[in-house]
Amino acid sequence: MSTVEVKNIKNEKVGEIELSDQVFNLEVKEYLLHDVVRMQRAAKRAGTASTKTRSEVRGSSAKPFRQKGTGRARAGSRRSPIWRGGGVVFGPKPRDFSIKLNRKVKQQAVAMAMSARLQEENLVVIDDFTMDQIKTKDFVSVMKTLELDSALIVVDEENYNLSRSSRNVNGFKVLKTDGLNVYDILLHKKLVLLQPAVQSLEERFSA
Repeated sequence: MSTVEVKNIKNEKVGEIELSDQVFNLEVKEYLLHDVVRMQRAAKRAGTASTKTRSEVRGSSAKPFRQKGTGRARAGSRRSPIWRGGGVVFGPKPRDFSIKLNRKVKQQAVAMAMSARLQEENLVVIDDFTMDQIKTKDFVSVMKTLELDSALIVVDEENYNLSRSSRNVNGFKVLKTDGLNVYDILLHKKLVLLQPAVQSLEERFSA
C-alpha cells in the first residue's frame, strides 16, 4: 500500500492515509486510457449534421429543357447535384458516434488514471473542504494556499457551496465519486481527493 499525507485547507499535514494498491497502484496502460477518452468524447458529439439528397430538395421533377437542339448538356432534373440548389452527394446524415466499451474496462481505466496521478505525485488528499457560503474569492484563496492552479476535486457527497464557488474558476472542477471519469482526471493537472471520498472510491473500484 502507498502512504500519502493528509492535509487541511491551510496546507498543513494533519495525518497520513494508506491507499489500496488495487485502486491506486495499477500498471498504467496508455492505450486503454486513450480508448476510454475517445469513447467519452465521441459520446458528446451530437451527430445532427444533415444535408438533403436530390430526392429531398425542393424543386420540380420536370425536365428543365428538351434533350436535343439547345447546344447545352442534357439535363433531366433541376434537383441534380451539379446544379445550383440541387441535392448533395454523399453529404452528412444524422448518425450515432458512440463507441461501446465494457463496464469493467471503463472502471479499470478510471483506476489507472488515478494511479497515474499518484505515480506522478499529483494526487492530494485533504481532510475536509467545507464552505459556509458560496464565495469564489474564498475558493481561490484556498487553492492558492494549497498551491494548485488546476485540479479536479472529488467529494463523497453533494457539496453545493463548494461546487457553486468553483464553477467560474478556470482549471477547476468538483465531482462526486460516482461521476469520476478518465477524461476529467487527465484534463486537470492535480487530483484532489477528500478523505471520505478515498474510502468510497476504494469500495467502488475494489469490487
